[in-house]
Amino acid sequence: MGIIEALSLAMGTAWTSGINLYATVAALGLAGRLEMIKLPQTLEVLMHPAVIAVACVMYLIEFLADKIPYVDNGWDILHTFIRVPAGAVLAARSLGEMNPALELAALLAGGTIALAAHGTKATTRLAINASPEPFSNWTASFTEDVAVFGSIWMIFNHPLLMLILLLVFLALVIWLVPKIFRLAKNGFQALRNRLRGVRPDHPGPTGSPQIP
Repeated sequence: MGIIEALSLAMGTAWTSGINLYATVAALGLAGRLEMIKLPQTLEVLMHPAVIAVACVMYLIEFLADKIPYVDNGWDILHTFIRVPAGAVLAARSLGEMNPALELAALLAGGTIALAAHGTKATTRLAINASPEPFSNWTASFTEDVAVFGSIWMIFNHPLLMLILLLVFLALVIWLVPKIFRLAKNGFQALRNRLRGVRPDHPGPTGSPQIP
């Protein structure tokens, strides 16, 4: 595996793990076991039947939880402590055996990309749940799944393009940081109001004559 291919696998799996860890593990494990892709020796553990089975079951649970407004937010908060470390580990193991300094660098880079992907997803979901549109949640969930499976295909078929797309994504995240924080703030406010049973204020009609 060349440098471009190894970097694409490392950083690409970190990114997809930040969106949906279980879909990433299940897809890599199944594709490797069916000999559709060639995984490095350090990732061959993903092809173990027990790993694939657990990943598939957890993916099914996430698939359902991801479609329920505010349940998906709780799921995302919980998985902040799962997706990010797992993305970092997958990134490091994707590069094979290396000296401790490079392994630490891979862990930090993979964790950063996984955190960026996870944070963007979680913030977007908060904003969507604050919206009155009832089907946006489903659309976002299916779009995320397609992005994960499509990215895994791209990692092995167009590794350079995958790396370019990741750089574009990171640049957009840096540029959109203020808006992302604003979306998160508005989303948390809407969630707090919902938990308190507070309904949003509706402005009264304008231009009505005043009573003397």
